[in-house]
Amino acid sequence: MTSSIKISPSILSADFSKLGTEIVSLDKAGADYIHVDVMDGHFVPNITIGPEVIKKLRPFTKKTFDVHLMISPVDKYIEQFAKAGADIITFHPEATENISDTINLIKKQNKKVGISLKPKSSIDLIRDYISKIDLILIMSVEPGFGGQKFMPEVIGKLKDIKKIISEKKLNVDLEIDGGINFENCKLVKEAGANILVSGSTIFKENNGNLKKNISLLRSN
Repeated sequence: MTSSIKISPSILSADFSKLGTEIVSLDKAGADYIHVDVMDGHFVPNITIGPEVIKKLRPFTKKTFDVHLMISPVDKYIEQFAKAGADIITFHPEATENISDTINLIKKQNKKVGISLKPKSSIDLIRDYISKIDLILIMSVEPGFGGQKFMPEVIGKLKDIKKIISEKKLNVDLEIDGGINFENCKLVKEAGANILVSGSTIFKENNGNLKKNISLLRSN
């Protein structure tokens, strides 16, 4: 099972004064993806980074840039993030007036499409679109800030979405983000997640030993 698990470290927990160096370190430590949280202070109560920063970070690694857009309205920024170097662009259904149009906008940029559900967002919001996308990101904290505690109530949602993916024989990744640590990572994998986003655990546990922490999240 461990070989199919991907780890996507969130640079929200990195040292912002040396993000390029941090990304190189994550690359060398065995990260599969680099998770970039984009927040606008409107859709979520925090402001992080925009496309210009991603563009500057792109040359530091060839690893997949897993970009989570927590911005609204989202459509007018998709092209900018695609051109900046995003490989996967994930949006929230509540951040667009037309989910199909947003999916098509991302596909037009030849990028993989992700849709994210907040802890209280219903699967029904995305049920009709699962076969048209590449990734579903389940938030296990309320989006906005790093370092929050995992919400175990999302386990049921993970299992339900995994069942839909399996029954329809879809090639859709199931990603989880929010409070993922060495204890709950086994639970979310068993529930169907194959991509784990983690920030605080990767950057802070074991005195910041990135390689060890990434390996433990993958194998636990």
